[in-house]
Amino acid sequence: MELNQIRTSFLDFFKGLNHRIVPSSSLIPHNDPSLLFTNAGMVQFKNYFTGIEVPAFTRAATSQKCIRAGGKHNDLENVGYTARHHTFFEMLGNFSFLGDYFKEFAIESAWQYLTEVLSIDRNRLYITVYNEDDKAYNIWQKLTGFSSSKIIKIATNDNFWSMGDVGPCGPCSEIFFDHGDKYQGGLPGTPDEGGDRYIEIWNLVFMQYEQLSDGKRIALPKPAIDTGIGIERVTAVMQGVNDNYDTDLFLNLRRASRELSKNEGQIASHKVIADHLRSSCFLIADGVMPSNEGRGYVLRRIMRRAMRHIHMLGGKDLMLHKLVPILVSEMSEAYPELKRAESVIKSVLESEEERFGETLDRGLKILASASEHLKAGEQLSGEVAFNLYDTYGFPLDLTKDILRGRNISVNEAGFEEAMEDQKKRAKAAWAGSGEQAEEKIWHQIYYDYGATQFLGYETHEAKAKVLAIIVGNTKVEEVEQGEAIVVTDKTPFYAESGGQVGDVGLAGKNTVLDVKKYSQGIFGHHIEIVSKIRVGEEIFLSVDNNNRNKIRANHSATHLLHKVLRDILGGHITQKGSIVNAEKLRFDFSHNRQLSSEELILVEEKVNQMIVENRLAIVDLSTPKDAIEKGAMALFGEKYGDEVRVVSLGSSVELCSGTHVRRTGDIGYFKIVSEESVAAGIRRIEAMTGMAAVAFSNTKQQVLKSLTASLKCAEVEIINKVHSLQAEIKSFSKDLSHYKGEYLASDVVIKNGNSYNFVYKIFSHIDNDSLKTVLDIVKKKNPHSLICLVNELNNQATIIISVSGNALEKLKSNDIAKFFTERAGGRGGGNINLAQLGGCNLHKIKEALKELEEISHVK
Repeated sequence: MELNQIRTSFLDFFKGLNHRIVPSSSLIPHNDPSLLFTNAGMVQFKNYFTGIEVPAFTRAATSQKCIRAGGKHNDLENVGYTARHHTFFEMLGNFSFLGDYFKEFAIESAWQYLTEVLSIDRNRLYITVYNEDDKAYNIWQKLTGFSSSKIIKIATNDNFWSMGDVGPCGPCSEIFFDHGDKYQGGLPGTPDEGGDRYIEIWNLVFMQYEQLSDGKRIALPKPAIDTGIGIERVTAVMQGVNDNYDTDLFLNLRRASRELSKNEGQIASHKVIADHLRSSCFLIADGVMPSNEGRGYVLRRIMRRAMRHIHMLGGKDLMLHKLVPILVSEMSEAYPELKRAESVIKSVLESEEERFGETLDRGLKILASASEHLKAGEQLSGEVAFNLYDTYGFPLDLTKDILRGRNISVNEAGFEEAMEDQKKRAKAAWAGSGEQAEEKIWHQIYYDYGATQFLGYETHEAKAKVLAIIVGNTKVEEVEQGEAIVVTDKTPFYAESGGQVGDVGLAGKNTVLDVKKYSQGIFGHHIEIVSKIRVGEEIFLSVDNNNRNKIRANHSATHLLHKVLRDILGGHITQKGSIVNAEKLRFDFSHNRQLSSEELILVEEKVNQMIVENRLAIVDLSTPKDAIEKGAMALFGEKYGDEVRVVSLGSSVELCSGTHVRRTGDIGYFKIVSEESVAAGIRRIEAMTGMAAVAFSNTKQQVLKSLTASLKCAEVEIINKVHSLQAEIKSFSKDLSHYKGEYLASDVVIKNGNSYNFVYKIFSHIDNDSLKTVLDIVKKKNPHSLICLVNELNNQATIIISVSGNALEKLKSNDIAKFFTERAGGRGGGNINLAQLGGCNLHKIKEALKELEEISHVK
């Protein structure tokens, strides 16, 4: 059976046992900050197991995408060198909630699937149970008739699972397959356990206890089942191989890797490429983009390790992206997101491969130089490894992987020390800037008064008490003129946050230029003082409402734009940054190609359609967890408190603390101004709303009308008219260039020789294109010649030398170039037909030409 057939058979089997077939969740865990990536089938059901949520079904089965390449579970360095380590794998699993079924049914269904559906030889299966779990032992013995030699009791925590220090836990039972005595390794629980002979293929977790904080365990009122079966391992069993990389999926990827690299050897490298391609494709499809932090950095490490192995295979061309269609063909039926994101995946991989290629050679040379004196068993200094990471983007595990073949390790403690030293230097530099003193002021203000109360969602005006005034880095009691930062107990002014700029307005008679949020939620009003302000007095704060309304419109339009981009381009679109002010909005998002003009028009139309629908803006307060589970979009990396605002604008639902319009119609009109790339895999759209957008469109329309008048054509004919004019200009330019060349060539000096002519002239301040045109004309008229054309520029000279026809029997252009450099200096080079020099001494060039004329006359 092929891997895809096994996946289908598993899900069909449990569907027949009344299990809900639940699609795989994203590799990015849903509102679970404890995990970098989804690494097990039970992750999406965690809240069901803990009792936080009540499921709509009591039994489920899945095929879950998993990544283990970061954090606690990290298999990256082992991939390629073992038979079963992967960064990406699929975990098949069946689950029971609320006590629907427990040990007996879980054990019986697992045994039935393996021995009846897959027809695996029961005599090659072994069972382990927790040594205190007599119930599971007895069920297995009754079901299989196995003796204690094949149902093995394990006393260690290998057969007892817990979710954490407290919470659901319980014993495990594992099913092992015996690959035969040609492989090394002993039975589980024996001193020789491990190796490639006895391989775990299924783990059954019986959640029957709750671990309490005092160390006690109590029985759960409704036990649960969580099982996991590695599809790659079962596929190896079904295909009669011991190595996961010898199964159908990996064989196809490895075959393509060999063909593209034209290298049949180095099996480990082909394994690395196959595995890392899977990880990279699925991560990108789920919205992760390569970067220098978080999930993006893990993706970049995986990609670069694959690229390094391509380099080891001798691959000089970009290759990784060319393997994508093979993976998509193999896996997109089960995971359609691969097909939807195929073009993005290929583009990201190609871009990253180009980027890495620029630094790989330099980094490898430095690593080779730094490690050439090291012998097997020795260590590379952590400082060198850190320099490679910091300067050339070499992840530590890539450096370790490169040195692994020479049995050289890296001083990881030294690497961490160098990393820490850099952080300290950065911190010291920050402290030296005077900001540390300022930070203490804000901490003290918070300690004395608490956070500023924000009133801006309800009003744009309020009386407030002045709590503190800061001028420079010093607190003062009053200020009469100049600029100062004023802190009040409450404020209607929005402080710059989440990409939205701070409000402007008045504080009494004084102008509020900006508002920023400081330590612990203190709002600082940056004010131009014209009327005295004193600590302790009341002051009337008034936001410029016209300015705020423009900001509101732009911020709400940003939400609509985000939603429309995801609808049109795909779920991989995630916000990477934004700036919202009164003039325009700027939205950065993950996407690896330029949007077509048709796509931009469609985006604009869809946003304006949502504006015309005039949907009411609905703002709710919620916990981040509840909001995200109800479909609200959260920004990756954004820190949210215990309570968040959920802003709904039609079908757009996001967590946001900014100010927004009351109805989408208040935005008025949306117009895209530009779309461009700002970084690898990051695009930027700038847009305007309301009257600013109308003014922008009117200006463009006016320009269009002026063009039609000047070109004497209709609007629809402008492009054809411009193309026609461009062709005419190109033709005129070509003719002009030729006539100019003919004119410049008309008075060249021609010295006739016996077998060739010597042609030369000194020009003054002409462009290189004209000089080359003259050369072409002169060569055509003098096919057997030595031609030297000199261009004077600021008392220096450039010279073009050509040797053609019969002259080549006696002369070479590069020899003539050497003749000139020996007499007039300069630098350059060429071949036997053509050479060019620059930076020559003009006076000595003239002397050299006379000398050359005499030599040529003799010849």
